[in-house]
Amino acid sequence: MLDTVKAWVRQSQRIAVLTGAGVSAESGVPTFRDVQTGYWAQFRPEDMATEAGFRAHPQRVWDWYQYRRDLLTGVSPNAGHLALADFQRRHPDCITLITQNVDGLHQRAGSTGVLCLHGDIFQDRWLDTPRNCCFIDHAVAGHPPYCDRCGNMLRPGVVWFGEPLPLATLEAAEQAANQCDLMLVVGTAGAVYPAAGLAHQARAAGARVVVLNPAPSALDDVAHAVLRGTAATVLPQLLGD
Repeated sequence: MLDTVKAWVRQSQRIAVLTGAGVSAESGVPTFRDVQTGYWAQFRPEDMATEAGFRAHPQRVWDWYQYRRDLLTGVSPNAGHLALADFQRRHPDCITLITQNVDGLHQRAGSTGVLCLHGDIFQDRWLDTPRNCCFIDHAVAGHPPYCDRCGNMLRPGVVWFGEPLPLATLEAAEQAANQCDLMLVVGTAGAVYPAAGLAHQARAAGARVVVLNPAPSALDDVAHAVLRGTAATVLPQLLGD
């Protein structure tokens, strides 16, 4: 089956790749719930990832995200991230990379134009609509940093529970799904929507869909082919010359 999918890759003019947590797990990135250890075990993840939770305990939530950022500085892109970045360098107009991950490892591997459906943990944005006095570069250091004029707080640039995905990013991802002739779904259980819906869109638009995952996923029935294995093992074989 790997040889068949490799042939599909060679034949494709437009490839969309949707990646999930499984890609980064091979780099040692803990999942959202796995970071609830030690001091943080006393808090529910859901309380640390909502606007209401942040407004109620801004310092606690800010420090939890800083803890997660610190964990991420100790990991590196793996062979799966690097294979995607290398393929994009060799075929710059062929591939659109869409990710559910917030860790920035695709970008650190060298991928460009990554569509981050759930945001970027290393970026900040204002909690409330910024006023003329709100400049991120001038935010007062704190837990969290804030505007010294109006008190507006900075928050992590990730999508919290109950929040919509960034509209422009989602629209670009949907366009890629509708226009591709091959979609690779890599390292995701396919249970989180609207991200998982992109595979359905690609198939409905006539694209071949390939699921690459070590375990069964909710999108296996959507796929024309299923490759069992990890991203770091299979992607270098699939995307290499």
